[in-house]
Amino acid sequence: MSTAKNDPIIVKVEDIEPGFNWDRAIPAPVHMAVDFEERVNFRHLRDYRLGRAKQALAESELGAIMCLDANNIRYISGTVIGEWSRDKMSRYALLTGTGDPHIWDFGPAASHHRLHMPWLPAGCVHAGMLGLRGAVPPDAGLMKKAAQQVQSIMIEHGVADMPLGVDIIEPPLFYELQELGIEVRDAQQTMLNAREIKNIDEIVLLNQAATMVDGVYHQIF
Repeated sequence: MSTAKNDPIIVKVEDIEPGFNWDRAIPAPVHMAVDFEERVNFRHLRDYRLGRAKQALAESELGAIMCLDANNIRYISGTVIGEWSRDKMSRYALLTGTGDPHIWDFGPAASHHRLHMPWLPAGCVHAGMLGLRGAVPPDAGLMKKAAQQVQSIMIEHGVADMPLGVDIIEPPLFYELQELGIEVRDAQQTMLNAREIKNIDEIVLLNQAATMVDGVYHQIF
């Protein structure tokens, strides 16, 4: 949902409704989506996660959250490009209290997001990377550019005078943000608070994963 740049986004009750139904056992359906029954409602899953993140941000003293943790990036943006990127700290996302989430990804991945992820406005998907944990040295300017882009979005959304929360960060990027006068605070706990309560879709997916593990153990036995 897009709003005027400086209008706060209202987190509606339905956005953070887990959708539990305790009248029956939680199912563990197969992975393939079908048209004849609802299994995992991925739209509801994405809306719920984003709603929880927005609520956690609203309850904090932060103006925005910058995520470099792959789990948090996926939680707020619904994007993933594979496990190989988990420890590279080059993809990142930004969530302000007054706008849609922004995501920075490798060029081809950003193009893929624009094509296949309609829940992200095209203007919120950017090509970019931070250096692959030193493979590109900080003096190449990638981190400086990233810090400037983050500050620009915070200014655009009226939260530049508030602290920026970050979940994990490399020191060179931390220094670049500080150089711009941005107060950087820890946001990992804020994101963990958001992710603490799973909705029905997340529990169904956890059931699926557990069922796969049970099947493997049965075959081993």
